[in-house]
This record gives sequence, structure tokens and C-alpha cells, in this order.
Amino acid sequence: MKIGVISDTHIPGKSDYLPAAILDAFMSVDMVVHAGDMVGLEVIAELEKVCPKVVGVSGNMDDSAVREKYPVKQVLNIGGLKIGIMHGWGAPSSLVDILKNAFKEDNCDVIIFGHSHNPMNESIGGTLFFNPGSATDEAVPSNSYGIIEITGRPQGRGLASDSQSHKINARIIKI
Repeated sequence: MKIGVISDTHIPGKSDYLPAAILDAFMSVDMVVHAGDMVGLEVIAELEKVCPKVVGVSGNMDDSAVREKYPVKQVLNIGGLKIGIMHGWGAPSSLVDILKNAFKEDNCDVIIFGHSHNPMNESIGGTLFFNPGSATDEAVPSNSYGIIEITGRPQGRGLASDSQSHKINARIIKI
């Protein structure tokens, strides 16, 4: 399973469209996850043109149409792995603690988030915290998106582990 990850697109606002490099990359993914601050649903329509399976959560800057369509928090079960998705809020320095608390009962293997506009790809306490950064914000040093590839057999929390267990390859791509 190959997942394209994007967040903080702020369309319209920061930009009127997604960068072509992201759309090209997402043509070869099985699913796209948008971690909030879409602002409007236009970005979802753009993503669905290259990948029909788009899931997401709403963020603090999203309009009412986005908030009606997408929840604040979502947990996906993909091949035995639990993937939590939440935009996040508050000071960037507190985001990981906020997310740990929000997902404390969910036993997530991966938590995808946004809000800070700063990429993060770090395992903390057995959970991968993954923020793809912002795809369109000109105020950050570089725009970025993410790809998470899941291969192998189910492992996940509470499942038997062996040499053929899931492998998670997560990377941030700067554009």
C-alpha cells in the first residue's frame, strides 16, 4: 500500500492550485491522506483527479463545507496497522503531546498530522509521527509532501511479530 500524504494546502489562500510535482507523484499512490487545512473542497477535487481514494480530516482554518465533510480525527485500519489522522492545534512545540493525548486509547502505529507547516518523520514510543509539511506555504524554507509505503504482513500493536511483518517506509519529499 502506497499512501500520498499532504497537509496545509490552504487552497484558496496560500495558492490557487497544488504543485504539479505533487499531482504527478500521487498518480502512483493507492490512497491520499489530507491532514487538514485544505481551506476549501477545491483541493479534494484536484486530488481525486489523480487518485480516486482521498481521505482527510478538517483543520483549524477549514471552511464550513470542509468541516461538514471531514471529521477532526480519524483512525484507519490498513492491513492490520492503525493509522491516526488529525490536523492538530496549538503551539507547534506541543503538537506531539496533543496528538499523543488525542490518540491515547487508539494504539496507533502511525499518526499523520499537520498544523505546524514543518515536516516531521520520527518514531516516538513505537509510534511514527508523520507531518508532511505544507505543500503551498511560501513562508517555510521549502514546500513538501509525504509518501508512506506499507509492505509485508500485518504486525501492528497486539499482533504477532515475525520476520515477515509490516515494514513502514515513510519519507518527506521537498519540492
